[in-house]
Amino acid sequence: MSASNASSPIGTSPSRGGGLARRALREAGIGLALLAMVVFFAAVAPDFTTHENVANILTQITINLILATGMTFAILIGGIDLSVGAVMALCAVVAGTVLKLDSLSDPVAIALGIAASLAVGMACGACNGFVSSFWRVPSFIVTLGMLNVARGAALEVTNARTIYDFPDSFTAFGTASVLGVPVMFVLALLLLGAGWVVLTRTVFGRMIYAIGNNEEAVRLSGHRPFVFKVLAFTVTGLCVGIAALVYMTRLTIANPILGIGFELNAIAAVIIGGTSLSGGRGSLVGTLLGAAIIGVLANGLILMGVTDFVRQIITGLVIIGAVILDSYRARLAARGGA
Repeated sequence: MSASNASSPIGTSPSRGGGLARRALREAGIGLALLAMVVFFAAVAPDFTTHENVANILTQITINLILATGMTFAILIGGIDLSVGAVMALCAVVAGTVLKLDSLSDPVAIALGIAASLAVGMACGACNGFVSSFWRVPSFIVTLGMLNVARGAALEVTNARTIYDFPDSFTAFGTASVLGVPVMFVLALLLLGAGWVVLTRTVFGRMIYAIGNNEEAVRLSGHRPFVFKVLAFTVTGLCVGIAALVYMTRLTIANPILGIGFELNAIAAVIIGGTSLSGGRGSLVGTLLGAAIIGVLANGLILMGVTDFVRQIITGLVIIGAVILDSYRARLAARGGA
């Protein structure tokens, strides 16, 4: 790898005009698809554009956006994390258990509960990254195992019972808003913005892209992909811990079976947003648009009176279409087109 390639992701550096233009064009296409979807639902469902419904959409996509932000890091290095839903449940029940400790005052319990959720999420993510990288086991298998471990641990910690009745000062966050915008959505945007800065303005971010493009080249250039891969999965776990806290404040419960299927929605948002399943290509702006498309689609179909079963079919078709499009983009990239 040349010096210039070592300092920037292969073919994806924001500093390269061609790569930036292609990425902007791709994201513009996703944005146009989202705009068309909004126009369609606004025409067929009059209540779609009301302030209450818009706030509802923002609230609904918040957790998926947070999870998808972390998932983007894992997928950019060519990995995947199937455990985020189960780990989210474990983070929630551990935090909920701490919040219910009678020996702690509310402020102390809240601080320790938040720290516990973040610590559990990061520990699970780091474990996924370590096992996958150290033993060179596909992350698909490792995180599938973690899914079962975390789900079982969540059920064991709570004896399969729901934890509820948290301090009002903790759950107030779930209903707070700023200028009509849910505070939890603002938090998701801030988290996504921080992730964008990391990926586009730091050495760590450049290495994430470079590993996804050509891990062997990164190794030959003198860097240790192992460290960056573990950190990428740790970031994914951190986002899971944050999502668990948001879920608790919104629904005021911590349930050991929460999060089932959340990993699929997060992966779908990332892939629909243009991030390649093979790694090395994509952005968090695309992830935001992908999460918005999933949220708008679900909300619009509900307002149209579409049944849950049909909504699942339509959402599944959209995901399949996104994967096919990703495969098409990958072939173009292999031919030198992207």
